[in-house]
Amino acid sequence: MELDFGPAVRDFRDEVRDWLADHLVGEFAENRGVGGPTDGAAWEVRLAWDRELSAGGWLGIGWPQEYGGRGLGLLEEIVFEYEYARVNAPYRATVNALDLLGPMLLKMGSETQKKRFLPPILAVEELWGQGFSEPGAGSDLASVRTRAERDGDEWVVSGQKVWTSFGIHADWIYVLTRTDPRSARHKGLSMLLVPTDQPGVEIRPIRNLAGQDEFAEIFLSDARTGADMVVGEVGQGWRTAMATLGIERGTTLLPQQLAFEREAEALIDLARERGALDDPMLRRRIVDAWISVRIMRTTNLRTIAELTAGRTPGAQATTAKLYASTRHQQLGQLATELAGPAGQIVGEDYDLDRRQRSFLLALAETIYGGSSEIQRNIIGEQVLGLPKEPRP
Repeated sequence: MELDFGPAVRDFRDEVRDWLADHLVGEFAENRGVGGPTDGAAWEVRLAWDRELSAGGWLGIGWPQEYGGRGLGLLEEIVFEYEYARVNAPYRATVNALDLLGPMLLKMGSETQKKRFLPPILAVEELWGQGFSEPGAGSDLASVRTRAERDGDEWVVSGQKVWTSFGIHADWIYVLTRTDPRSARHKGLSMLLVPTDQPGVEIRPIRNLAGQDEFAEIFLSDARTGADMVVGEVGQGWRTAMATLGIERGTTLLPQQLAFEREAEALIDLARERGALDDPMLRRRIVDAWISVRIMRTTNLRTIAELTAGRTPGAQATTAKLYASTRHQQLGQLATELAGPAGQIVGEDYDLDRRQRSFLLALAETIYGGSSEIQRNIIGEQVLGLPKEPRP
């Protein structure tokens, strides 16, 4: 996939390409494409790669210079993400802080919070986890039960969070918690920044189908954080959380979409090797898979064009996650079928090849970041204007 973003950023694009060619070598090159939103593979290598990016000034290139960024524009950010994905560089270990927390602090954090937390993020000195989902509050975040009470100059936090990506590595977590015990649903919530290195925080890994432990559950038992560790206003945590998820829905699907294109190309190569293209039914499914990744590309380009023009992305930005997650699952299922019995045999100590790992991890894509059921409700109510789903 080749895109030309125009002469205004051509020199910057060439700078990115040259740097990646010089630095994506050795152990880093051996781990091209490793990792993902739910894939903790080769963690130490990816962490070292993030530090390499930091030393080159490639983390937070759109963040203001006073916080360690390069102060460049949205178009440069998009060009970098595209070139980064094009060479199949390792998935960044610090993505949680770079793509979610950092932009949230830039938009809603205090000046003190920005100066305290943004430079260590870009220097890969502090790692972050997201404390949103709970056992009884997944896609329905308004049901969170974790609570925080003010005690002098501190907040005291108690509750449980689950499905925290890379939580076992987190030095800090940003926690959506209820600070008004009389409130319900969207009201009375606050976003707190909580350090994990304290007696009141217990982090337990959760192993997934691929045998990895990038997810974690976090138990907060009278954990403490400073009174000034509220992002945004006290009681307005829902607004802060939605702003964070809005960031997540922006251009973060671009690297995944390029990875899906590679998987579709590998699928076609596999079909050729096995003579599957002679079967009209299989050929139809393969063509459908190829079409689906092209639709993802067009959707992403539309969103990017709107963002760079300063417009709010249209309906395709709302439907993109639902479409990409469901179609990626179908792509993985087809690849597994074409691989035949060999695709079901794992290596020693449950060692999975890339195709097997992608298929298993894709099963979670219709759940994390907003389940498909919730996404359909959002599309129906906010895009199509249909009546809201009845609530008990």
